[in-house]
Amino acid sequence: MNNFIDNRYPTVNDLRAKARKRIPRFAFDYLEGGCMDELGLQRNREGIEAVQLRSELLKPYSGCNLSVELFGHTYSSPFGIAPIGLQGLMWPNAPEILAAVALKKNIPYVLSTVSSSSLERIAEISEGNAWYQFYNPTDDSIRKDLLRRVDRAGYKVLVVTVDVQTFGYRPRDIKNGLSMPPKMTLRNIMQMLSCPRWLIETAIAGKPEMQTLKPYMPKGMPVDQLAEFMNKTVMGRVDVEGLKPIRDAWQGPLVVKGLINESDVAAAIQIGADAVVMSNHGGRQLDAGESPVEPLQRVSKKYGEQIKIFMDSGLRSGTNIAAALASGADFTFLGRPFVYGLGALGKKGGLHTINCLHKQMEQIMNQLGCESVDQLPHFLVPNKPIN
Repeated sequence: MNNFIDNRYPTVNDLRAKARKRIPRFAFDYLEGGCMDELGLQRNREGIEAVQLRSELLKPYSGCNLSVELFGHTYSSPFGIAPIGLQGLMWPNAPEILAAVALKKNIPYVLSTVSSSSLERIAEISEGNAWYQFYNPTDDSIRKDLLRRVDRAGYKVLVVTVDVQTFGYRPRDIKNGLSMPPKMTLRNIMQMLSCPRWLIETAIAGKPEMQTLKPYMPKGMPVDQLAEFMNKTVMGRVDVEGLKPIRDAWQGPLVVKGLINESDVAAAIQIGADAVVMSNHGGRQLDAGESPVEPLQRVSKKYGEQIKIFMDSGLRSGTNIAAALASGADFTFLGRPFVYGLGALGKKGGLHTINCLHKQMEQIMNQLGCESVDQLPHFLVPNKPIN
């Protein structure tokens, strides 16, 4: 069972097609959508797909090892589960399911601050192996209390997201009137009724809410005021001065997520960050934003010896993961593919998705003649500019 793969869905695109039929439209749109005209989503895909690798077939080869050591822990695969907000809206109990399977398969699971499960619950399920994604609250007391809770729960790695300076302008969510919990409009009710498995599982799990943030929300706050509360209280701008008190308060590994250029990476190094995630928030914040792959190549050459460099945004296959690692990433994170897995296969979907990606990576490395993840940059085809 640990190596379970459902042969009907060998690719993430197969999972996506099935999940689209089983998740209500308003929830699927939240998962899928980008901002403005969604050009950033397209650019992410084109960027990573332009990367080419070259095999070396006649040299001695003893097999591949996909393990990666990060912060004193050796993970079994070079990818983890990225933070996704409102996961329980897209599939009931999604954070619990994914945190449990990440522990089982020995990959990192990153819990979002705006998850539908509490940080304490996920710490328990993951046996202290999950990472925590942190926004920078404008309210100092909330920031201090959240960090205290994260530390007390036993999280060892803190991931500070810095690229949500404002709420993204996402037309799909605007049209759907998306909120947490979802509004009971006739349109949304009809969408729920069209997805009976989702509806049954949601009824069992209970309505999704932002469990970690509930203690900080005014009692009886109307649903339509949630966005304003989040924007004013929980998601403050994060600059160097905003990162310093977080760095001072957090004693474990600190990861800065959402950087896209060399100057920001240099600043992260200066304040003592242990890693950065080259990311444009999955194309959800700046439609004209640069795909992370090209800046990843520049940053890794300049700062790869000084700080760990990770990448997310636009990765959907073992080929994409290998391309990112060959471009200079030490590790990668994926978000949407794992939720597609849950939408398609329910509780088995996370395990299936992890196993498929791992198997794809093994095939790629064996074909290249690459024995370890850190050797992948050697197989990058040179002089192939990314459009």
